[in-house]
Amino acid sequence: MPIGYLIPVALVAIGTLFALRPVPFERPLGRPSYYFGLAVNELPCAAFFWLLLLPTALAFAQGDIDSAGGWAIVVLAAVTVPGLAVIARRAVKDRARIIRALDDGLGAGWRSALDADLAAGLRRRPPLARILFLPILKRRPDVRRVADLSYGNAGRRNLLDLYHHRSRPQGAPVMIHLHGGHYDGGHKNSQSLPLLYHLASQGWVCISANYRLRPQAQHPDHLIDLKKVIAWIREHAHDYGADPSTLFVAGSSAGGHMAALAALTQNDPAYQPGFEGADTSVTGAIYLNGWYGPYFSGEPSSSPLAHITADAPPFLIAHGDLDPLVPVSDARDFADQLRATSAAPVVYAELRGGNHAFDLYHSFRFEALIDAIEAFTIHVRAQNKTPAHGAQGGTKVLGTVDSRP
Repeated sequence: MPIGYLIPVALVAIGTLFALRPVPFERPLGRPSYYFGLAVNELPCAAFFWLLLLPTALAFAQGDIDSAGGWAIVVLAAVTVPGLAVIARRAVKDRARIIRALDDGLGAGWRSALDADLAAGLRRRPPLARILFLPILKRRPDVRRVADLSYGNAGRRNLLDLYHHRSRPQGAPVMIHLHGGHYDGGHKNSQSLPLLYHLASQGWVCISANYRLRPQAQHPDHLIDLKKVIAWIREHAHDYGADPSTLFVAGSSAGGHMAALAALTQNDPAYQPGFEGADTSVTGAIYLNGWYGPYFSGEPSSSPLAHITADAPPFLIAHGDLDPLVPVSDARDFADQLRATSAAPVVYAELRGGNHAFDLYHSFRFEALIDAIEAFTIHVRAQNKTPAHGAQGGTKVLGTVDSRP
């Protein structure tokens, strides 16, 4: 039995199984199902090439397929390929689903209302080279990361990283992102980096911030930290070429929960102790694979659902329909309640086959969502009549698609 060949093939086979049929996280196999299935679900092409095709070719070249055990591994690799094809097809077709979500949320004719200068740089096609060959590489040569800037007095948990184009354009819009981690783990410079680096390459100033974690911190400590980040960028924005009058807040998982709360409690002094007068308003919110219910204490006011009002800012919500941590029904319910109450646009993109942390890599699914997020922000800025100075381009105006699923 060629063990060196068995290991990569077995990893892909197990990951493919769990990507197609994830186990709810709270069940006994939920944790391994999540971790094995996540990477394969977002990177099926890389899994096929690096862990199936290449090891199989090497095994044949080195004469390892000379036993029943060796041929059994070849069979396992072969039966895994159709599963990878299904996963890849779902991810590729999510671009059409995301475009339809924009059409549904922004209304007919939204493309024609985009600011022409901002929309001119919208990408015409996904970055295939990155997706296929460099899906884990996040950094870009045209973007500078300024690490470990302090925005509060909680040590390393109150540090942020700032990303900006090396040319430092003036009047740049701002995107703040908060990481996930169940409110008791995680760190900046980990999630949604493809989004932050892309926007920064287009002239945005982007921020990824740490925040205080459980059990030392409890609600609303985390939310207060995010509002401190907003206040910090409003104070220091011009040092980095940013115009904080256009500021979007985003987050993944627990960070999405926090971002939604910040967007729905703008300038609320109850969540701004010691800086009640600071402007913590936001232009819009990006809610990725989020948690929608109350905090661990169960206090209803700790849920974004408790703060939905008619003057809520524009939202873009994205959630995978195979998310094993947060049921997709929770995302649908939040989007429905927000649409029923808010006067602002609400875009809800349901990702077919999407897992929980779909924003970790340069994948077909997340790159399509990045393009949608940029188009959404351009639309919101056009609606707000935000001046179009400062951007280095944009992304492509997403094309039209047919109405088939």
